[in-house]
Amino acid sequence: MQEEFITSGRNIPHIDPTLNVWHFSIPVYLFLGGLAAGILFFAALYSILKKENELPTAVKWSTFLVPFILVIGLFALFIDLKNQWNFWKLYTTFRIESPMSWGAWVLMAITPLSFIWAASYLKELIPGWNWKLGFLDKAEEWVIKHRRKFAWVIICLAVLLGIYTGILLSAFNARPLWNTAILGPLFLVSGLSTGAAVIMWMSNNHKEQHLFGRIDLLLICIELFLITHLFMGFLSGPEVQLDAAQLFLTGKFSLPFWIGVVAIGLVIPMILEIVRMRGSKISAGWPAMLILIGGFLLRFLIVEGGELTGYIY
Repeated sequence: MQEEFITSGRNIPHIDPTLNVWHFSIPVYLFLGGLAAGILFFAALYSILKKENELPTAVKWSTFLVPFILVIGLFALFIDLKNQWNFWKLYTTFRIESPMSWGAWVLMAITPLSFIWAASYLKELIPGWNWKLGFLDKAEEWVIKHRRKFAWVIICLAVLLGIYTGILLSAFNARPLWNTAILGPLFLVSGLSTGAAVIMWMSNNHKEQHLFGRIDLLLICIELFLITHLFMGFLSGPEVQLDAAQLFLTGKFSLPFWIGVVAIGLVIPMILEIVRMRGSKISAGWPAMLILIGGFLLRFLIVEGGELTGYIY
């Protein structure tokens, strides 16, 4: 009998050489979380600025999407969990140094607030709506009376939610592609951009469309700056970060990133917005749709690319 011993630190399933355990549902969750944060941010901001009547889609109508967006996003996260019915343990403690703990509590707070915010405008959406329960009518009156206070809370939670979707990844120091402080601001700006795109798409008010077109144009420029800064940081870093950057510069993710995210998701919508501002009758749906596609692809490629990078080769 001949025995053979093979010793190797590679080819351990799901660990080495790649940590490919986050699947399609995680980019979906990150994208929907950023989108919800973007819509709620603008709703709260323009409510504080008392622009409800001038910008009704931003403050009122777009927010009816948010509860559904958050529920779908949380469901996508839930189905990816290994021990799904232990999720409640996140709420038995709060760890200030843990992005996961921050995210769990932010979602716990902002989800019911999104329902309350939308419900406070339900009678405007559906004239003659009757709650049929007296205490709900009184609760609605109280929410409407204190709506500005709700807006201040929501705007803070929306910023935390938007930036958390990036910090969740950047906290994984063992993944060179994710180990950068740029991901938090990048995902926040991308979430605001997708939120502005949805509002622009939904609105039939020319003034509101024009305003959010300009806002999105600014956010796209900031996003392009952050992406440039992200890769400049990688290219001036150690070898592992150089290798991570090459995945997007010349490697397997270069075409989907530069064509799907940068060209289709950022540059083309920017050109379309500029053309629209100069009077061309291009539907707001085209740049908005492209921005949403680019926002999702950004998260999908960052998640997939990060799982292929590491310090062990």
